[in-house]
Amino acid sequence: MKDPFVEEIRNIRMEHTQAFQSDLRKISEDLKAYEKSLGGRMVHLEPKRRSPTKPSSEHADARQTG
Repeated sequence: MKDPFVEEIRNIRMEHTQAFQSDLRKISEDLKAYEKSLGGRMVHLEPKRRSPTKPSSEHADARQTG
């Protein structure tokens, strides 16, 4: 089952790519110019830091016997 929203985004991305003949430098420059035109309306989120995880008892047992 295709999601119509995903398909719409894919179509928009393909049109944008074709408008710049798949030149990544030009696409990047265009996106940066668009971002700049938004002024302070861009949201910049810090990456989420993952906390270290403890190995499960299953993995701990495998290390002791293996």
